Amino acid sequence: MYPELKLFIAGEWRTTRRDMAVINPATEQELGRLPCADISDLDDALAAAEQGLRVWSATSPRERCDTILRAAALLRERQEEIAQSITLEHGKPLEQARLEVIRGAEFFEWDAGEAMRTYGRVIPAARGQKFSVHHLPIGVVAAFSPWNFPVSQPARKIGGALASGCSIILKAAEETPAGAVHIARAFVDAGLPAGVLNLVFGNPAEISSHLIPHPAVRLVAFTGSTPVGRHLTTLASENMTSVLMELGGHAPVIVCEDTDVQAAATSGAIRKMRNAGQVCTSPTRFFVHDAIFDEFTETFVAKAAKTVVGNGMDAGVEMGPLANDRRVPALTALVEDAVAKGATLATGGARHGNKGYFFQPTVLVNVPDDARIMQEEPFGPIAVINRVATLDDAIAAANSVPYGLAGYAFTNRADYIDRMIDEVEVGNLSINTLEASMPETPFGGVKSSGYGREGGSEGLDNYMTIKHVWHSAKIV
Repeated sequence: MYPELKLFIAGEWRTTRRDMAVINPATEQELGRLPCADISDLDDALAAAEQGLRVWSATSPRERCDTILRAAALLRERQEEIAQSITLEHGKPLEQARLEVIRGAEFFEWDAGEAMRTYGRVIPAARGQKFSVHHLPIGVVAAFSPWNFPVSQPARKIGGALASGCSIILKAAEETPAGAVHIARAFVDAGLPAGVLNLVFGNPAEISSHLIPHPAVRLVAFTGSTPVGRHLTTLASENMTSVLMELGGHAPVIVCEDTDVQAAATSGAIRKMRNAGQVCTSPTRFFVHDAIFDEFTETFVAKAAKTVVGNGMDAGVEMGPLANDRRVPALTALVEDAVAKGATLATGGARHGNKGYFFQPTVLVNVPDDARIMQEEPFGPIAVINRVATLDDAIAAANSVPYGLAGYAFTNRADYIDRMIDEVEVGNLSINTLEASMPETPFGGVKSSGYGREGGSEGLDNYMTIKHVWHSAKIV
């Protein structure tokens, strides 16, 4: 079920002289060869996107909406084929891959509706004068999506760009390219004009350094690590190009003494291991009130240890492999550092099996503040459970990292909720749920987790520019 991989530029599929292997992380076998764009391919994509912008920005919002909805419907129809591609290249369980395809379709459906609601406004003025505000497409978008969600992450950026009337050049992840290829196919079949969507793969540094400084590019939309986001922001700033940055997180979970301990611990263990912990919003740092600490930890560890790890194509598997061979030693080093500094390893902590990039579901307890994992996002199936005496202590611990993407809490007390809404430094706070966002809600971070929002009524803001028009009935 794995597709043939090609670049998509100016409405045509193309191969290149250079290519690279795409590896199944569960079997370590090659799935296919991925063409890598050279400078001439990127120049073709830029020229196509400029032409596509002229056509698409002049297309009515109704037509844009209809095209996006047709593509979303095709993703739903092709759910099983796309999901199998995702599981093969990423490793996540097939059922989770199926849900991701639907999630991607939902992002497109929301943005399609928002294309019809890019309202301006009229500002009161003196007689004979009219002040009006218009929202217009910002221009060509250079977008960069990560490997952890091969369909839903590209969908976020493509949906926002196309709904706003922009054209887009997407550099999707080389580790998991099939999701973006399937999306491009859906838009071809939905009748999207040539040049509006272009898809490239290759050397990330070469592609970003060529696309971002180009004067045609007016927005850089990126999801990925904070260090890379800072670098791309620097490149964009040299040309005064706008950026939309959804960067790393290190999500805290505050567990208060009044909560349902068993339910909170079970939910936390399940959600921590989703996507093998390779989620920017993954709950990682659990700060648990002293009164319920022992019960919460015992329940969490037991549930985590029972997680079924294996090939995502196999029935009953709950957690697949890590994305690549580099992640296994990286996680091992974080665990060893924490234990050396006094943490207790409650379960896991090492590679799982001897084939594929699998890592054991891992729980570290009573981790000291100077352990690397307290400041570094593990991006893997590792949870930290620490004891706190008060809500003050929990909030201080939650805010002690430079990141602020998602945060969570389990409590039923209104006074606790009010305090956390005001004081926990995150862009997305969820209470009694570990779901961070929906298509209809804005998603993004604060501090080193980036800026700008995707989703919700705010989701198109970064893809549009504002023009004020002052019309006087006579010359003044």
